[in-house]
Amino acid sequence: MPELPEVETMVRGVREAMTGRTLKSLEMVPCDCKPIQLSPTLKTIQKRLTRTKILAVERFAKRIVIVHSTGERLVIEPRMTGLMLLNDPPDPDHLRLKWTFTGRKQPQNVWFWDRRGLATCRLYSETDWRKWRESGTIGPDALEVDAEEWRERIKLSRRAVKVAMLDQKTVAGIGNLYASEILHVSQVHPETRCRQLTRQQIERIAENTQHVLREAIRYEGSTLSDGTYRNALNKSGGYQNQHRVYAREGEACPTCEQATIQRIVQAQRSTFFCPCCQSKRRRKR
Repeated sequence: MPELPEVETMVRGVREAMTGRTLKSLEMVPCDCKPIQLSPTLKTIQKRLTRTKILAVERFAKRIVIVHSTGERLVIEPRMTGLMLLNDPPDPDHLRLKWTFTGRKQPQNVWFWDRRGLATCRLYSETDWRKWRESGTIGPDALEVDAEEWRERIKLSRRAVKVAMLDQKTVAGIGNLYASEILHVSQVHPETRCRQLTRQQIERIAENTQHVLREAIRYEGSTLSDGTYRNALNKSGGYQNQHRVYAREGEACPTCEQATIQRIVQAQRSTFFCPCCQSKRRRKR
């Protein structure tokens, strides 16, 4: 957390407040907790960005990309607990960055908040950003991958499909929560090896990746029991009320109403599934 829907919601929440504005200052808020990672130094970032105009606020995978008039990109990866906010942080003790803009338009400030201090903030030149995007470090965005590309990327893998979906080099933007939800809607057991998936199963995964992620974006993401994720106005998301399997171990499956949701551990992450809707079926030899 946050995953693609939550980051997309953050971007939409601050886009209007930041786009077209001239940056007066970018400051590190004093914080006694573990600092977030900045690259290069804050002083260098300030020198390169102060008095530049923000042309766009975009999302790439699980990253927030702030495009400046110099062509440079300030790229923020929220990781586990990072939030972009317009006001009222969950608490003032974990505020990290403060944007202040020129002019009288409101809001004057945008904030970045991070409880655990795992976030990263990196400034890229236009050339370096293009090189990084083309390096293969991150796969294509999950909202842009069709069934054929899914097939090409996973067909030879011996990994379990749920594990492969978490690999950001395979497809970018899907995390633990939405992988469980996508596989449930697709009626695919999470332990199925990628190379054993049928063409129909891959087509369902591709289709339901689009469906689940876009549905979650409409609900402004998922706020779990720890209450960490909030939108830009410090409000809870709503998609947690639509979860079919995630964090519902022992509850009746809302899809088939015949089995209870089970939990297993894959790649050190919890996976939730319905053994009826997502039964393991041996392929005929």
